[in-house]
Amino acid sequence: MIHQIKTIEQFYKLRNLPQPEHQLISVIDIANAPIYEQIESGSVVFGFYVVSFKSGRTANAGYDQPPNDFDGGVLGFRAPGQVVKIEPHKAVTSVSSGWMLCIHPDFLWHTPLARKIRSYDFFYYDLNEALFLSAEEQTTINTIVANISCEFQKTTDRFSQKIAIALIDALLAYIERFYQRQFNTNRVASHQLLDKLDDLLNKYFDSGNLSKAVLPTVKVVAEELNISPHYLSAMLRSITGKNAQQHIHEKLIAKAKELLSTTDLSVSEIAYALGFEHLQSFSKLFKSKTNQSPLAFRSSFN
Repeated sequence: MIHQIKTIEQFYKLRNLPQPEHQLISVIDIANAPIYEQIESGSVVFGFYVVSFKSGRTANAGYDQPPNDFDGGVLGFRAPGQVVKIEPHKAVTSVSSGWMLCIHPDFLWHTPLARKIRSYDFFYYDLNEALFLSAEEQTTINTIVANISCEFQKTTDRFSQKIAIALIDALLAYIERFYQRQFNTNRVASHQLLDKLDDLLNKYFDSGNLSKAVLPTVKVVAEELNISPHYLSAMLRSITGKNAQQHIHEKLIAKAKELLSTTDLSVSEIAYALGFEHLQSFSKLFKSKTNQSPLAFRSSFN
């Protein structure tokens, strides 16, 4: 069963909390919030952004193993419209303390952050791709969130929203910085993942099975690697400077060049072998990456 939680007020009722002080933005103390007593099982779709912090070693349940120097907490994220599985009987024992920052899209309306927040990939990462914080990073994040909460625990004025927006903007920037640190810290694991991706793409392009050729997508290869598409792109950018789609295209063009220069296959046959339904799509991509048409590239070898 899928439960729709469209507003922060509705979320408060679900957690048996008193009325929120603000309808569009709120910080919840997890330690004082009952865990989904009205939902025994199923999934939840939120209508707002959530940044959740869980502190201490007990926060590890459900996440990949933290780095060796981990002594802080873990951050998780949700975007509006995402489906989240709920297992209350497990959640109760997995968290010692923490908070949830809930931000309804309407709070950001008519501000630059309304568009900018959608560009942060970490809102679309899977649970096991959470951000592990050091103690120093935890202090930085907690201070910003505490200041956000303070803006709405007192009488608001015409500056409150402006200040809260600036604080949220700073929070998201710090999170992006800390994720980059995590990618760098786990560089060996990232390179191993890159090797697995290249092996997967090589097997696809070298299969030679023209009748079953399907153009590989970021979603398909991410599922094969058991990670989210957004996390895959972010990881690749940290290593190569290119996202997952660009990386796939680079491998595809390299294979196309090989086929054009070493076989007698027609351009149409090569396009089909690489998974393109239409020759025009293949030719357009090839030219955008090489500044040459496939035929012009082939003629340079004659």
